[in-house]
Amino acid sequence: MSVVPSFSSRTGWNTEETDLARALRERRMAGLPLFDLTASNPTHCGFEYDAEAILAPLRESRALDYDPDPRGMQTAREAVVRYYAEQGSPLPAEHVLLTTSTSEAYSYLFRLLADPGDEILIAQPSYPLFDFLVQLEDVRLVPYALFYDHGWHLDPESLRRRIGPRTRAIALVHPNNPTGHFTKASEREALEQLCAEHGLALIVDEVFLDYSIESFPAVSFAAGEHPVLTFVLSGLSKVAGLPQMKASWIAAFGPQPVLDAALKRLEVIADTFLAMNAPVQCALPAWLENRVAIQQQIRLRLRENLNLLDAALARQVMVSRLELEAGWYAVLRIPALVPDEDFALRMVLEHGVSVHPGSSFGFAGSGWLVVSLLAPPHEFASGMESLLGVFRGN
Repeated sequence: MSVVPSFSSRTGWNTEETDLARALRERRMAGLPLFDLTASNPTHCGFEYDAEAILAPLRESRALDYDPDPRGMQTAREAVVRYYAEQGSPLPAEHVLLTTSTSEAYSYLFRLLADPGDEILIAQPSYPLFDFLVQLEDVRLVPYALFYDHGWHLDPESLRRRIGPRTRAIALVHPNNPTGHFTKASEREALEQLCAEHGLALIVDEVFLDYSIESFPAVSFAAGEHPVLTFVLSGLSKVAGLPQMKASWIAAFGPQPVLDAALKRLEVIADTFLAMNAPVQCALPAWLENRVAIQQQIRLRLRENLNLLDAALARQVMVSRLELEAGWYAVLRIPALVPDEDFALRMVLEHGVSVHPGSSFGFAGSGWLVVSLLAPPHEFASGMESLLGVFRGN
């Protein structure tokens, strides 16, 4: 008699297809039209990429040499240093560590900072990926709420009450995904004070930093003083619109000697996996240098779709959008007639429109939708017209 292998409890997720996912899959398989207002992959949104400029650096002969520096190639890390220098944030290349993704960067940092059962605080609403990351590292995720009052805000006292004896770090996305909230200077100061009081590290994901809306200032956590151990994460997926190239980084800041100790331990973690391949590291400087062209296209698209959204909202009174400072998403407030998941399912089945239910990002209660501003404008306008038509009785 054979014995069936058992699996780790950390991977005991419910992987059954949801009704919403099934409806989307069946509609696509049937070849029916679908207005996708959840698009997050810029390579599928009609932007113009210079294929030769992107692919040529991958053919460098240096990529044939094996140089297993656990932090990443010096030339690639220096390119990251130049990226922050352009923002007025000096950074030694020795304080940069390359990873294949921000997900891997989080994984490294959770391993660095937390033992099994320890806690990481994360803002809510936020991207649902964190739930999986912490489970894989046997770490607990403890949410702290952002609140909305003519804009999103962080409540330091509410956050303080979430800190416990096993808390090891405070994590935030700056600007937040999906709310588009920038962490203000006063909020940063409060976060650093809490970290200093409780011996916590600060983890800051800045993948959307280059996509501020209108006049909102985009100030990196890499800038200024760093009274506590701080890790700033970003990568080419958003910065250069190249999610397929799998290139990200951790930039470390903070007082010594704790910074030196953290970097030494991170180097051992990275040396254990040696994840990023040489061709990507060789190409990273060119990709970062050429990021302006795609960023300009994306910013233009974001402004155009936001204008289309505001114009459509102005023609009705049932749906509104929340204040947006940066990023690729807009949060909509709709009448809470049914749970968000049911409404999103109805939009697919009856109208061929795909939207994110707010519950996917941790919004409390019903009446929240999240839409991407990245879709081609004609598709975005048609999808929004169908969505708003539901509330006009069309």
